[in-house]
Amino acid sequence: MTRRYWNINLEEMIKAGVHFGNGIKQWNPRMAPYISATRRGIHITNLTITARFLSEACDLVFDAASRGKNFLIVGTKNKADLVASAAKRARCFYINKKWPCGMLTNWYTTERRLSKFRHLRAIQTMGKLNHFSKRDVAILKRELSTLQKKLGGIKYMTGLPDIVIILNQQEEYTALRECAILGIPTICLINTTCDPDLADISIPANLNSKDSIQLILNKLVFAICEGYSSSIINR
Repeated sequence: MTRRYWNINLEEMIKAGVHFGNGIKQWNPRMAPYISATRRGIHITNLTITARFLSEACDLVFDAASRGKNFLIVGTKNKADLVASAAKRARCFYINKKWPCGMLTNWYTTERRLSKFRHLRAIQTMGKLNHFSKRDVAILKRELSTLQKKLGGIKYMTGLPDIVIILNQQEEYTALRECAILGIPTICLINTTCDPDLADISIPANLNSKDSIQLILNKLVFAICEGYSSSIINR
């Protein structure tokens, strides 16, 4: 794996509040090695460990991107805008609404839905909706809107992703489980209530702060972009 310097700064992480965990009454004992202290009833994450795992994750995605691999970023609820923006910058696929159950494990069905989605988009783009009745147009537009909301971030995905980046283990557990079943490598952001052993690389961080999530996502996106650029230069 290619080793590079990702400028992971502890001071920067402290400023973003990456070190804040959850309340001491809500924690997973498996997270004990990742916790450095408690403050006012809150666990404090060891940022040296966070930096190490973030660096490993950046190395992994850089190496994968340099070999032309595909990424899927998953983060819903209050992370929807962060996910869409980051994925577009890094030319990754993304899910930022509710995870469609069986999206990966039942890929044949997902492929059929994506094919229909692309077909409807083509009909709309070419102005062929004018050939349908008003009732049929309304039905098609409603269906297109639903597909856009659920699958808009993966509309051009033609196969399973090579690496999945998950922004919250507990919120996206179904996605994590599907990846585990299929053997797809995962990078997962976790807090002090999570199990660090469920993903291939778990990055302890404050998941209640957009600044914290944004900082880590920016590092990963930068590494992916660098990897893709490296692949173009080396051709």
